[in-house]
Amino acid sequence: MPQLTTVGGTTLHYEEVGAGVPVVLVHGWAMSGRVWAFQRELGAACRLIMLDLRGHGASSAPAAGYAFADFAADIVALFDHLELRRAVLLGWSLGAQSVLEVERTLRDRLAGLVLVGGTPRFAAGNAWPHGLPASEVRGLALRLRRNYEATLGEFFQRMFVAGELSPADNQRLVREIVMNRRHPDPAAVAAALTTLAAGDQRPLLAGVSCPALVLHGDRDPICLPGAGRALAEGLPAGRLVMFPGLGHAPFLSRPELFNRQLGDFIREVAADD
Repeated sequence: MPQLTTVGGTTLHYEEVGAGVPVVLVHGWAMSGRVWAFQRELGAACRLIMLDLRGHGASSAPAAGYAFADFAADIVALFDHLELRRAVLLGWSLGAQSVLEVERTLRDRLAGLVLVGGTPRFAAGNAWPHGLPASEVRGLALRLRRNYEATLGEFFQRMFVAGELSPADNQRLVREIVMNRRHPDPAAVAAALTTLAAGDQRPLLAGVSCPALVLHGDRDPICLPGAGRALAEGLPAGRLVMFPGLGHAPFLSRPELFNRQLGDFIREVAADD
């Protein structure tokens, strides 16, 4: 797996598949670039670049620096390292908020944004009813300290709602995504959760000028469906696609449907060049 080293000394790993329009995929909290295994088929028509955020996957874990600005700086470092232009930048969950953070910096180098299971504010409060209660976020942090691996496993399972995964789907997820995966650095996961709990990117939305596709499960229990609707409404060039009956990771539970929506958007923004 190729890598780069940032100015601050963080080693970032990434993987590339295919050629054509560059599409940078940024995973969510406590995950890694491995979650995009079912999107690799898109490499037949574009250049997929799957990044491991700092402290996640095979990337190094600095002792500090897990604010959205730090994740955004790492995305910029990847764009600079690969000299990317007219790219589609996709973020899921924490990755979506990192994408919102970096859009202003990379604006002239982007063809479009894709925000999957995203929100501008993870926790409820401050006139925002579309987030998880602060007590629930604190409880997650406490469970991580008590039993790290079990809590991560429970969180992964919670992303899917009842009836979303067949036994065959579940076996495929275990085989392709869960087995042999590298657990992220515990300190990095805790610090990133603190960032999620405190972040509020609503003020950024009106300034996002890129075409933006918002993909959201209409039963998402992590980033609530109302957050996806508000996100799309707050983006000047936002467009919402809700997936009926799906939870927080539609790209895992319904990859064919997800890939079709994503592929159509990539072709659309590439045609605008």
